[in-house]
Amino acid sequence: MSDWQPTAAFDALRLRARLNALIRAFFAARSVLEVETPVLSRAGNTDPNIASFSLQFSGRTEGAPRTRWLRTSPEFPLKRLLAAGLGDCYELGRVFRDGEAGGRHNPEFTMLEWYRVGWDHQRLIDETGALVQEALALVDRDAEVVKQSYRELYSQRLGLDPMQASDEQLRNALGDIRIDPAGLTRDDWLDLLMTHRLQPSFPSDQLLVVYDYPASQCALARIRSDDPPVAERFELYLGPLELANGYHELANAGEQRARFQRDHAIRQMRGHAEPPLDEGLLAALQHGLPACAGVALGVDRLLMAMLGTDRIGDVLAFDFAHA
Repeated sequence: MSDWQPTAAFDALRLRARLNALIRAFFAARSVLEVETPVLSRAGNTDPNIASFSLQFSGRTEGAPRTRWLRTSPEFPLKRLLAAGLGDCYELGRVFRDGEAGGRHNPEFTMLEWYRVGWDHQRLIDETGALVQEALALVDRDAEVVKQSYRELYSQRLGLDPMQASDEQLRNALGDIRIDPAGLTRDDWLDLLMTHRLQPSFPSDQLLVVYDYPASQCALARIRSDDPPVAERFELYLGPLELANGYHELANAGEQRARFQRDHAIRQMRGHAEPPLDEGLLAALQHGLPACAGVALGVDRLLMAMLGTDRIGDVLAFDFAHA
């Protein structure tokens, strides 16, 4: 293939257009409003496991920072719209993550993110599954939605309780998979078990929804005071591919600031950049975020699953190497 030619076949590009149309029709039928929010922000994503791109603005800033950050998700501005009273909304657009390029990753990719006011994560699971099933129907495929708690998944398939097992038990459950343990936390071991032991065995014709994660993996989700406490979040998998990550959204500004600060502490320990906190989001939460649930879905990942390919370049007009 010459460098100037597209990396995706024309049929894949046509399927993307059909999928985009389906997504918009799906939400129009449910009165969920499509919006556009900024791609550049003065704040960045503090998640220690996500690297953001930044750039310098050369024009007048009226005292504002020249450094701006490319969004890794439209989550923060969408929540500001919710706090302002807009109601149910979604965005379908490009997001950017540094250091993620390869067979299944591209530094810029398409994300669908939406929010439902008055819903919890369990209700949103049903809608997410319905959307993916409609998408699969475009290629004459179907997949059954199966729900399983995080604790049940690990207990049934690995024979250990992820909430109670020791770090040594988690390491031993990896079997003959050898990982350098230096700097790894308990959650890192749990993630390695998911990616190396569990995901590869997920059936290709099943939409597996894993819900109620350990509280230590709360991200931006509410924590429910079970014994032990759990984070009200879910992830949706089609076969081994993770397609979506959703939350019953945290609405407490003080707790959100504390989580951002914990992220910064981890970043500092690792010697990574510390993007500025999103004070706009924190002010919106202080004003009052309505009870809601939200989910982000990787559109390119979904297209890969629909076409049965493990190369993201097969669903992009031009991948990173040819952009």
